[in-house]
Amino acid sequence: MRVFLLDDHEIVRHGLIAVINAEPDLEVVGEAGTVAETLKVVGECNPDVAVLDVRLGDGSGVEVCRDIRSTYPDVSCLILTSFEDDQALVEASLAGAAGYVLKQVKGSELLSSIRLVGTGRILLDRATVRLALRRLRESGESVVGELPTQERRVFELIGDGLSNREIAEEMFLAEKTVKNYVTSILRKLGMQRRTEAAAFAARLEERRGK
Repeated sequence: MRVFLLDDHEIVRHGLIAVINAEPDLEVVGEAGTVAETLKVVGECNPDVAVLDVRLGDGSGVEVCRDIRSTYPDVSCLILTSFEDDQALVEASLAGAAGYVLKQVKGSELLSSIRLVGTGRILLDRATVRLALRRLRESGESVVGELPTQERRVFELIGDGLSNREIAEEMFLAEKTVKNYVTSILRKLGMQRRTEAAAFAARLEERRGK
């Protein structure tokens, strides 16, 4: 079984390569330390399984997973992470990952996961993903409820699809002030993109309307 490995920590990457290559039925045929070089290397080495670290210096293993699944749909992706993270778990599932493994697991468990996803198995249990999504939603709702009045209003207007400039005009604020509010809101919600906050705000509004 041909394996590609993406991890920006060289020592960790080489350690994983040694563990994988020690198995008679597994071989690391390609490796990368950055998001930028990954797709090119994957295309050249034609792996069965791509093992992707979730947090990288120049991006996210989840985004890489989405790109690989889109460009090379026959490659199964296994997300590797240092700690449990509901957001990463849900995003990995949405990106088409076949599995999600903690770096702390025994080498034998990682090898077993590689073999399973390489034969087409999906290790991301739907019930587990739904539970993670529910925890995220409940946590997010709690955070929104604790936002200061101004930030809460900005969050609502983001959900209405308004730009920073439009929000500034609506609330009689400087556009820079709105931008600072948006940054603070994203940080508190544990989100990276404004579109995530907009979608979350819209979902909350929809549920309140029912």
